[in-house]
Parts: sequence; C-alpha cells; structure tokens
Amino acid sequence: MHLDVQELRNFYYRSALGRAAQKTVREQLLEFWPEAKGQTVVGFGFAVPFLRPYLADARRVIALMPAPQGVIGWPQGMPNVSVLCDETHWPLETGHVDKLLVIHALEASDRPSELLEECWRVLGPGGSAMFVVPNRAGLWSRSDVTPFGSGRPYSQTQLEAQLKGHNFLPERHITTLYQPPSARRFWRKTAGMWERMGGSLSIIAAGGVLMVEATKRVQAPSGRRLKATVRKPLEVLKPAAKPEVKPV
Repeated sequence: MHLDVQELRNFYYRSALGRAAQKTVREQLLEFWPEAKGQTVVGFGFAVPFLRPYLADARRVIALMPAPQGVIGWPQGMPNVSVLCDETHWPLETGHVDKLLVIHALEASDRPSELLEECWRVLGPGGSAMFVVPNRAGLWSRSDVTPFGSGRPYSQTQLEAQLKGHNFLPERHITTLYQPPSARRFWRKTAGMWERMGGSLSIIAAGGVLMVEATKRVQAPSGRRLKATVRKPLEVLKPAAKPEVKPV
C-alpha cells in the first residue's frame, strides 16, 4: 500500500530525520549519476527530493506520482513537472527515458510485475534505471517512523532476481543509510560519522536502503519466431534443378 503524499512530504521536508535521509540518498545517487545534461530524467513514486540536482541541465525532468499516493506540485517557484498517473500506465512514450529513478514505489505496489514492465517500456536504449527499496536486513525497514518501514523490504538477491525476470540487467548496487532511524539529537549529530563508517561496519550493521542500478535488456527473437521466419527460405538458396535429358 502506498503512503499518502502528505506523509512523504512531511518526512522529507519537515523532519530532521527526513532531511538527513534525503541528503544521504541524494549524495549516493549523484555518485551513480553525476549529471544528466540534455537527457530525460523521470522519477516514479516519491522521487522529487532527489531530482532537484538535474533540473538545471536535463532536457526534461518529470515526477510521476501514483494515484493511490496522491500528488503535490513540484518544484516550488518553478513550472510544475509533477504528474498524477496510473501506477502501471504512464503518460510517456516508449523508449524515451534516459534516467529513471524508482523510489517509494516498488515495495508499495500491489502489481510489482506490471510496474516493472512499465519501467522497461519507457526506458530508452542505453538508459539506466535506479531502484531504491528498503533493505530487508537494515534497521530502517523495521521502523515505523520512516517511509522505509512501509511495504515489502528486499534483499539484494531478491531485488536483482525480480529485475532479471523482467528483462533488466543489474549493473551496480550499494546500501546506504547506516545512521539509526532515530530523531534523537545524539544520532542526528553523529549521522555523518555513521555514514562514513558504513562500509566498514557492513558486516555487523546493514544499511537501511538498497540501491540497484539496472539497464534495459533486449532479448533476441525466440526459437519459435525464428523458425517461422525461415520456414520458406529464399528461392536463390534452393538447389538448382537437374536439366531434363531427352532421348535423341
């Protein structure tokens, strides 16, 4: 079940914990995608806190928000790029998206397979999709005070298997949000330290969010279709007929 858009907005823009999560995930996203000059960047779910760095140089930025969640106008003080849409029928042309960010969406969807099919449809050749989900082994998926505590958490193996089953090729992955999901002053003051130490602590403490970058895989025609196309070979490939010899 999708969270209400007002809950998501309040978390990311009006709470210290949410602003810390926004900063951490955005910085990690920028390491994967440092720029998007001249590209079409689309976010689905509640992606607006992480799309702002691409507004200046991208050819187009679109924030798709599923109907069960609701929509807010974004960005403030600029022309609106937010669109309310059906979860599995997006108002986008096929194959025109260069970068697709999916966050607060896959784990909340009642139709994850159809959602992934729509992600595959809109992604263009050479484009990449970033799927951000609650990490099953992390603390954030067990906390009700954050949006990552809602929906189905994933392990890396589970998410990558689901992506491969829908013709995506996982390329890179990382976990982040090692800071505890607490608004207490001590944890907020030491948040940066926990994130810097996260990689070395991964054996005993898992990051709260899993990020997997994937590309679109286009399969070759199946054997049945291939047989149908060569069932009638070209005439030029037929063996030459033997000349008929008539008795003298």
